[in-house]
Order: sequence, then structure tokens, then C-alpha cells
Amino acid sequence: MKRVKTVFFALALGAVAMSCSGDKKKGIDYNQFKTEVQLTPDQVKSFDEITKKYQDLQEQNYQAAKAQGGNMDRVALGIKGEELRAQQAIEMAKVLDGPQMERFKKFVDENSRKRPRYDNALLEKIKAEAQLSEDEFKVVNAANDAFEKAFNDAHDVYHGNNDLAKEYWEKFDAQRKAAIQKALTPEHYTKFKEIVKDVQFKGRK
Repeated sequence: MKRVKTVFFALALGAVAMSCSGDKKKGIDYNQFKTEVQLTPDQVKSFDEITKKYQDLQEQNYQAAKAQGGNMDRVALGIKGEELRAQQAIEMAKVLDGPQMERFKKFVDENSRKRPRYDNALLEKIKAEAQLSEDEFKVVNAANDAFEKAFNDAHDVYHGNNDLAKEYWEKFDAQRKAAIQKALTPEHYTKFKEIVKDVQFKGRK
């Protein structure tokens, strides 16, 4: 456990710790989706009601986080955003048919702000395919959490500049991998690198 904490703080301290005063967020333009998929009048009515409901909830979460000023927790905000999108999808599945719902999920995925980390599905794949021990997996999780926090804490530095954001992402990713390499056996780390080789910085559209 001590090793996990050491990894976490080593990465966190490598971040450019700056307060996030909040930015003018760009939400998903659901009107664009309606131009791409043919919906019935009833579907349009329900679609608009559902998307407005969750956009309002997202805005409430954002304003509450922004009110914290320099203590704005972007990690927590990202988690809440994921939860809202999941809840929205459940309601939307009652309105759209199968093909429409698949298009909707793809549209939301392509246009939503994602947390800059290995997601849960990838973490489970790493654990299973790299055959990590529980202690090794704890370090992977700690390094992954620290990476996300470090990247978000530097937000005010790179905001609006994809090239600079990419530099920070790659810097913190290198720290994440270095911390993980120290904890894994050479065989496990080789497999880990193979699994995450396609994980790269993705700027906003």
C-alpha cells in the first residue's frame, strides 16, 4: 500500500498545479443529430425533452463545480458527466429504435468530453491479459488516477491549445508508464505496453 501511495504522490507532484477558474464549456449540439437521423414528430418531442433535461443537469453540475473557484474538481465533474450520459441513454432507448439508438450512442461518444484516462473496460483488459497481481493492479490504478488528476490540474495552462494539451498529455502519460513499469514484472509490463499502444491524446473536435 505504501508503494501505491508513493506512486500516486510522485505523479501528482509532477503536475503543473494551477487553479481552474472554469471555462466556457461547449456542450453537445443535439440539433445536429436530428439533421442526420429521421425522427417522427413524437420522437422529436421526446428527444428534445430528454436532451434538455440532461443538458440542464449537466449545467447545474458545471456551475456547482465552477462555484468552487480554484478548488474546481474536474475529475469529479467528469465522473458526474459519465453518469448523466449513461442515464440519458437509458431514457433515450425508450424513444429511439435500434438503429437510431446505435447512431445516437456513436454521436454522443464522438462529441462528448471524455475523461483523459484508461477507462474501466481497458483497465479490466490490462488486468486480465497482462495477468497482473492485485498489488500490480493497484499501482496501475493509482498511476492512472494520478495521470488524470495531473492532466486536469494543468487545464488552465493548455486550455484552448490542442498542441500544448498534447504536450502535457504525453508528459504525464510518460510518468504514468514509468510508475507502472517500476511495479510490474518485465513480462507483465511488455504485455501492458502492447495493450495500451494505441492509446493516444485526442483533442477536441
